[in-house]
Amino acid sequence: MTSPCCGFLAQYTHHHLVAFLLTFFSYVLLHASRKTFSNVKVSISAQWTPSVQNDSLPAFSPKTTWEDNRLFADSDEATLFLGVLDTIFLFSYAIGLYVSGVIGDRMNLRYVLTFGLCGSAIVEFLFGTLTEWLHYYNVYLYCSLWVLNGLMQSAVWPCVVAVMGNWFGKSGRGFVFGLWSACASVGNILGAFLASSVLKYGYEYAFLVTSVVQFAGGVVVFFGLLTSPKEVGLCLENETGLSPVETDTDSHRPLMSDDEEVTEESCDGGYYSIQQGAVEPEETHKAIGFCQAFSLPGVLPYSLAYACLKLVNYSFFFWLPFYLSRNFGWKEAEADRLSVWFDVGGIIGGTVLGLISDCLGKRAPVLAVSLLLAMGSLVGYSRSPPDQLVNGALLSATGFFIGGPSNMISSAISADLGRQEVLRGSQEALATVTGIVDGTGSIGAAAGQYLVSLIESKLGWMYVFYFFIVMTGGSILFISPLIITEIRSMWRDRQARLRQL
Repeated sequence: MTSPCCGFLAQYTHHHLVAFLLTFFSYVLLHASRKTFSNVKVSISAQWTPSVQNDSLPAFSPKTTWEDNRLFADSDEATLFLGVLDTIFLFSYAIGLYVSGVIGDRMNLRYVLTFGLCGSAIVEFLFGTLTEWLHYYNVYLYCSLWVLNGLMQSAVWPCVVAVMGNWFGKSGRGFVFGLWSACASVGNILGAFLASSVLKYGYEYAFLVTSVVQFAGGVVVFFGLLTSPKEVGLCLENETGLSPVETDTDSHRPLMSDDEEVTEESCDGGYYSIQQGAVEPEETHKAIGFCQAFSLPGVLPYSLAYACLKLVNYSFFFWLPFYLSRNFGWKEAEADRLSVWFDVGGIIGGTVLGLISDCLGKRAPVLAVSLLLAMGSLVGYSRSPPDQLVNGALLSATGFFIGGPSNMISSAISADLGRQEVLRGSQEALATVTGIVDGTGSIGAAAGQYLVSLIESKLGWMYVFYFFIVMTGGSILFISPLIITEIRSMWRDRQARLRQL
């Protein structure tokens, strides 16, 4: 007799593995390039402002040279502008997500994904490498390029989540998406490693390496990605040897629905599970409208919760190396390597929390517990001593309780929301719903990056952590109706099982 674990794994083929890996590494490369900007902020700030070396060694760095190159009078002004750039990027990224999600449901996902990856790589090369090689420094150029970069990068996430949603259904979605959503954290680790490896040659080479690798990844995606099992006529009976009776027909049902009807449709002699509704078969691929997607159950509360949570998560992403370098006096390369532990915690957290939510069949209560513990971990980390070992341990715990829920909302929960029962006649909604959730989250994160730089400059880092704690509490508040509903459902199910004994 086949074990449940083997049955769970047997439903997947090498096509599933290729789709998993290509979408995973697409976002790994995107986040690696995004992390580069975070990791070289100290170097960029030094380049944009006068330094002691310029005054003490006029023979090597004449005053006229650094006066022409500098953009700001001191490092505080440069730091504030870096916060502005983060805000500009995230606002344009958020706006782009609302649009790209709709486009992704109406065009070939592979084309949109490739365009985002390659276009973003070119913009980052212009921003970080070419301007430095030409010694051309201009505030308006930097802002314009970063707006364009945000729009380009916004095309990636809705597409990769939609592709994953096409290949992987409800069965084990929390675990599969929890594991897959580690792509952002893995990208952060890769970006930190690449940046710290070449930073000694100049920050422009950090941008050069990551942009070239990202462009190459876009080319691979264009020629190798299959966006749906139907592109290869994938039939579970032919590919896995399972008969229709043995196949997990529940795998393409949304977690948000309890009793959706599933029928079997033949495909070149085999079978695969599809969602069926009262509409005509030819309407199956009709894309959902933006306003209709926004009004779906659960979309608004999770979007608002993600706005608060992504603000905290991305503040660590954008400012952690800078904070470690400035607050503890550690070298920039050391700060880059230490910041990796936040992402390690996020990888483990997303996978573990996803697995737990699969076992419970509920997402919101798992998120609530994790976010409550996240508030405690933020208090602990804000009082971290200047010891790298202790700091790394606290960072890992903080990343587990903040990065884990963030990964769940942006991937598994977005896929759940895009596969609700009301969408049975309009399956092309995953990219749109994902764009709405992530776009709303990015608006919160965008506002947060400017507030972080403002609070730090006026009040200090301790008040920044107080701000993070309040935002994490806000995430719990927005999903509190869903938490109550799912806990009541769990209690009713438990009572029903006890009555059957």
